[in-house]
Amino acid sequence: MRDMILIAKREYLEQVRGRAFRMTTILVPAAFALIIGIGYLSSRGLGSHKHIVIAANDAALATDIRRQMMSEKDAKTTVDVIAPANDADRAELLKQVQSKAIDGYLSIETPADSANGLPVAKYISQSSGDFTTTGRLRDDLNNAIVSQHLTKGGVTQADADALNKGVKIATFTVKKDGTVVKSNAVASFYKGYVMAILLSMTTVMYGLNVARSIIQEKTSRIFEVMLSIAKPGDLLSGKLIGVGLVGLTQILIWVAAAAAIVATPLAAAQMTGDFAVHFSWTEGILFPVYFVLGYFLYSSLFAGLAATCETEQELQMYTPLAAVPIWLSFAMIMLIINDSNSFWSVAISFFPPCTPIIMFLRMGSEIPPIWQFAVSIALMLLSIWGVLWVSSRLYRVGILMYGKRATLPEILRWIRYS
Repeated sequence: MRDMILIAKREYLEQVRGRAFRMTTILVPAAFALIIGIGYLSSRGLGSHKHIVIAANDAALATDIRRQMMSEKDAKTTVDVIAPANDADRAELLKQVQSKAIDGYLSIETPADSANGLPVAKYISQSSGDFTTTGRLRDDLNNAIVSQHLTKGGVTQADADALNKGVKIATFTVKKDGTVVKSNAVASFYKGYVMAILLSMTTVMYGLNVARSIIQEKTSRIFEVMLSIAKPGDLLSGKLIGVGLVGLTQILIWVAAAAAIVATPLAAAQMTGDFAVHFSWTEGILFPVYFVLGYFLYSSLFAGLAATCETEQELQMYTPLAAVPIWLSFAMIMLIINDSNSFWSVAISFFPPCTPIIMFLRMGSEIPPIWQFAVSIALMLLSIWGVLWVSSRLYRVGILMYGKRATLPEILRWIRYS
């Protein structure tokens, strides 16, 4: 135990005093803030500043679509109308799209044999992925058609516009004590998403730190000296505990810095509406719990892999395999956010490599029942014990193996006999 504590202390102090710790502590949150800021600023006015032409047989319909497009709050699109348009006009517009004189044109035709009078619309542009402009055109076309039918039935244009705007639905959540509080789906999504990214990034980053540390000590032969004063099990446990404490220290610094920034009047004024994020006590307590469990699971796995590798390049070949559960977790994000209590959401949250990420995505939408937390934590503890058991056996033998790449039968023999 004494050796394990000494090694944990050495690992902790060595990494905390290092330049890499100071740099990542400052640069990682700065990079996050920069990425979020760039993403927000670049998404503002998405689909605007375009030059679009509406070519239609029905002049009233085309004019109404243009009116709706120009009335949008952030509309900076130039919209021209050609109505009534013939085949020669459409052929000329096609040439203009090809020469990039315009960004695209919306062709609207009403077939003579149309039973319900609905037109056929086509949007021709050079960009196949401009879903923002396509969505706006679809909504404005549908609104214009509905307005035409309503005004023909005697409804005024103002009432038709009001009906097309629809009714906004305010969302509320019922708490366990029966109180009803206002909720925000967008804020909940981003909260769960950011916490899941933070959790996955830190657990994998510190797991890789453990692996690199083993490779470096293995290649520098420093282990031969260390093994003369401590048992292999104490060395591995001390390394895992020391590096894990470094990760917790860094997260505490980030949380304290975020709390200090949020407490300022300027940040409080900005964090309203969709940016109003609230954290519960449950999330505050479970975040370090899932971080520690996730860290021990991934770092034990990386430690076992590192013991069988000769170089960091060889270790990097296995890293994508270890990241598969993280990719799986983020691939299911839409299912989990939309239905956090579905069978698949609950099932994947019980899969230990995915548990830390999935549980925080679920908590962003709705707090799961207590028994699900208990089951997920119990399964993680069982998995950590199993992975640690295998990794410690690989570590005992592999740490002293030099100049020979371990084969699968050899690795199985290490596990069986060590």
